[in-house]
Amino acid sequence: MKTIHLLSGDEALARGAYEAGLKTAVSYPGTPATEILEYLAKFSEVDAKWSVNEKTAYEVALGASIAGVRSMYSSKHVGLNVAMDPLMTSAYTGINGGFAVVVADDPQLASSQNEQDNRLIAKFSKLPMLEPASPREAYEMAKAAFDISEKFDTPVIIRLTTRVSHTKENVEIAARKEVADKTFTPNAPKYVMVPGHAYKKHIALEAKLLQMQKFADESELNKIEINDKNIGIIADGVSYLYAKETFPNASFLKLGFSYPFPDEKIKQFAKEVKELYVIEELEPFIEEHVKQLGIAAKVKDLSYRVGELNSALVKEIIAGNNKKVEKPSGARKPVLCPGCSHRPVFVALKKLKAVVAGDIGCYTLGALKPLEALHTTVCMGASVTIMQSLSKVLGHNKVVGVIGDSTFVHSGITGLVDAAYNKTKGALIILDNSNTAMTGSQPNPSTGVDAKGVQTKQLKLEDICKAAGADIVETLNPFNPELEEKIKELMNKDALSVLIARFPCRMKERNKAFVPVFTPSKCVNCGACLQIDCPAVYKGEDGKICHDDFLCNGCNVCANACKFGALKKAA
Repeated sequence: MKTIHLLSGDEALARGAYEAGLKTAVSYPGTPATEILEYLAKFSEVDAKWSVNEKTAYEVALGASIAGVRSMYSSKHVGLNVAMDPLMTSAYTGINGGFAVVVADDPQLASSQNEQDNRLIAKFSKLPMLEPASPREAYEMAKAAFDISEKFDTPVIIRLTTRVSHTKENVEIAARKEVADKTFTPNAPKYVMVPGHAYKKHIALEAKLLQMQKFADESELNKIEINDKNIGIIADGVSYLYAKETFPNASFLKLGFSYPFPDEKIKQFAKEVKELYVIEELEPFIEEHVKQLGIAAKVKDLSYRVGELNSALVKEIIAGNNKKVEKPSGARKPVLCPGCSHRPVFVALKKLKAVVAGDIGCYTLGALKPLEALHTTVCMGASVTIMQSLSKVLGHNKVVGVIGDSTFVHSGITGLVDAAYNKTKGALIILDNSNTAMTGSQPNPSTGVDAKGVQTKQLKLEDICKAAGADIVETLNPFNPELEEKIKELMNKDALSVLIARFPCRMKERNKAFVPVFTPSKCVNCGACLQIDCPAVYKGEDGKICHDDFLCNGCNVCANACKFGALKKAA
């Protein structure tokens, strides 16, 4: 029986995969892809699990495919960077059970450190790619991906973008289709990529690409829509919807199976229209291929290769308006939650004038005004390794690395091993809020709970740090008044030190019992309390300091900052 459900793109894709007989789904949390695995974790038929990082996740999912079951890997765009090693080689080995590789790009950097376009990875890895434009298409393409994967013995990339992932649409869902497991047969020439085997597999891969290109030309996922022939538009993914909304009467070549390129369909479409335009977000992926085919197409200039498209921008590109589209007013800056246990750490680091190597997580917000206590953020795990070199060059008594518990397990452990091996002197602070907070409070190995909410082995960070070679490992509540002195002490130690600042995430445990008492008559409006950057403390319309008891979580960092008794700790 079919029913209608309102689903996001992530949920719709997950639902389609579930109905297609998916048995193993593996991921690491990352916006905008997190909800895919969260949706699948509800189903008993699916072995859905969070891995410690994307490389591990990819290998676990690939292993399930080799064993013979339909499997899926999912991550945000930068997560695929971490998984590139197994991704590239799996294009050679191929699969057994169908294998979908879902990656969610983030144009406009809604929650990311770069705006990379992973369509280029499909070409680089020589893997086929599907691009849904809507949740309904995500649902359908998830099913198609497994069939294509098994037909051509290859992983299949499904590329989403933030708007597709988070847009909601009515989707008609159906019952799950059980698919028989494939038989696993040991096959060294297929799965053991020593040079002699890999060379032959590369030759086979090039031949396979030609077969898939012919399939793309015949696929209904690539559709020609002939209307007004004066304007023809080639577009993929959500870019198609922007263009269709703006120029509903134009002719379109909608690319859903976007790599390998359907060359014959592109040539056929180009002959049908007077003026040809390519509309795509970020890199000129389609544009460059169209030019290689010797087809003249009008394309966007360099200024449109950054950020998301929208209907107004598409109109500007095609109509050639000189008037630039007005940018929306700036959004309110992100801020640490009231009572966040990361806040007192950054307050202390700012007082100590430490050079701080940061990482990826909520605590990256420590770089923003007025805290301004974090000075580098590159990628997950880079805090530990960048700290190693900063300490060497600037002096270990001036430098601190800061990393979260989930990020430390993801890719910080190897950096700590490297620091110990290379006799690094310096201090690392692990901000342990027992949560993967930034992506929506997912569990991780340090929490002792798996993706389905079942208790499992809990990783002890103290033991890991000692085993990795840290000379000193200490644990402290970050709200302890001795925090600043403890950090200063470890910075001045002639050793590799780790301080685990442990306190539960406020999204999980609220503490309303210790809301400080605010006495406006004692406030001199000095602004010291504003420097901790808490949403519960702010300036009112009259320019005077206000305290919001409803938002407050009772951490009392503001009370510690107040020297005039206007904010006092609750008795």
